[in-house]
Amino acid sequence: MNYINEYKRWLLNADEETKNELSQITDKKEIEDRFYRQLEFGTGGIRGIIGAGTNRINKYIVARATKGLAEFIKKNSKNLSSESVVIAYDCRNFSKEFAHTASNVLCSNGIKTYIFDDLRPTPELSFAVRHLSATAGIVITASHNPAKYNGYKVYWSDGGQVPPDIASGIFEEILKIDFFDVTFDLNTSLQTVIGKSIDDAYIESVYAQSVNPYVHKLNFKLVYTPLHGSGNKPVRRILERAGFKNVFVVKEQEEPDGNFPTVASPNPENKECFEYAIKLAKENDVDLIIGTDPDSDRVGVVVRNATGEYEPLTGNQVGILLLNYILSSMNCTSKDAVVSTIVSTRMAKVVADYYGVTYFATLTGFKYIGEKIHEFEMEKSHDFVFGFEESYGYLKGTYCRDKDAVIASMLISEMAAYYQEKGKTLCDALAELYEKHGAFSEELVSITLEGADGLLRISNIMKNLRKNPPEKIGDFKITNIVDYLGTTNLPKSDVLYFELENDIHFAIRPSGTEPKIKLYYLSKADTLENADRKIEMVKKIISNIIS
Repeated sequence: MNYINEYKRWLLNADEETKNELSQITDKKEIEDRFYRQLEFGTGGIRGIIGAGTNRINKYIVARATKGLAEFIKKNSKNLSSESVVIAYDCRNFSKEFAHTASNVLCSNGIKTYIFDDLRPTPELSFAVRHLSATAGIVITASHNPAKYNGYKVYWSDGGQVPPDIASGIFEEILKIDFFDVTFDLNTSLQTVIGKSIDDAYIESVYAQSVNPYVHKLNFKLVYTPLHGSGNKPVRRILERAGFKNVFVVKEQEEPDGNFPTVASPNPENKECFEYAIKLAKENDVDLIIGTDPDSDRVGVVVRNATGEYEPLTGNQVGILLLNYILSSMNCTSKDAVVSTIVSTRMAKVVADYYGVTYFATLTGFKYIGEKIHEFEMEKSHDFVFGFEESYGYLKGTYCRDKDAVIASMLISEMAAYYQEKGKTLCDALAELYEKHGAFSEELVSITLEGADGLLRISNIMKNLRKNPPEKIGDFKITNIVDYLGTTNLPKSDVLYFELENDIHFAIRPSGTEPKIKLYYLSKADTLENADRKIEMVKKIISNIIS
């Protein structure tokens, strides 16, 4: 793509607001960054910086993607009047506008839409697609990314994110469409606004997944922060429905705000997001803090440890605690299934094996866990119990097909109350699991490399590691390398996984949604300190190799 020609084409054909934005750009490098490529529609949809241009997310990108979805649905439909799409959006800037743009395009193509009356969590969109027997779903969100981002995700009729074959079919249709050829007039008879009835059904479906509904909760206290996002109402509602009366909400982060004024990035993986929450917890003598991201599909947890300090738990640690809590309450069989990802803690398989359930590992991304649930149902092979990924995503049950911070908030709070009844904290419970199964430690390092140069560097890092893989990392020999672009039992993916002697592994992959390359370190030892020490040794050497 000739970025200058495309820039001039947008100046000629776009609306006045877009023309004004583009005409004020004086930096040639910025023009290049906005137009050197088109945001791709991948298996997770589209995500990008808000603004005018082909490498930005804006109404033209949203309209074109939605027109492509409409064409794919029409091409594969036997009865267009029976097709429908559910649309949801979060708190981000332009999310509501983009959602209504999508609805207008679909209605103008003869496809019914159900659009939420206000912001909702992404997992509720997944639930609603199933509940309304819709063809597809769209959610406008950029999840936990900084305020300058927004995104567009598509779900299919089973409630899961579109699988690769359907995603590629939609993308083929998108490529046939010019940005400025998408015209639409809303057919109001094809649009239905939805809200309370879906909320009620969703909350009851979440509550049905309670493990110990009668655990004593009246005196249990916790702090919750929605980080300015869509979790505020549903998380507070499910906690009340589950019997929690002492929930302190962080007022500074309670109201929806796409600018996220109290945080650099609304990511509950970052302890900085919990500054206000920790202050509130100290004031009210609270042991547990939970926080959800803008579209409420991820949840972070901070607990008070034995020294009285507030300590964040990792996504892997929370996943293992929940896994053990759920399985310990069941009469498990090998037909029961637990699903995690290849870069999540290896302790998941150990715990699953301990309880006699079957463990499955998928590629990174909860969409693959959702696909596994669908596969179990189609083949009648296993009963899905619980799935999680290291990036703070959890799901129990099959009422939806994506990670859900609403159910995770309920289960984490219930689990903490359960252990409190036994005189234990979540830290105590985790320490017991390490003593029983071995100490597992994990760490994620993300390196941001923005722009065309960054994209090239990420590509070169992966090429160089494939072409000249190291034989050892420090004192540790590499015993096995799995290249997920090669032949494995999983779909092809740009991931390299290295197994080292002395029970330490690491994996490397480009992010599918951000300009980052991600490195995952996974270690096991007799103590957590020793497991952490091994990671530090390997991490320093890998950093030098890829720099």
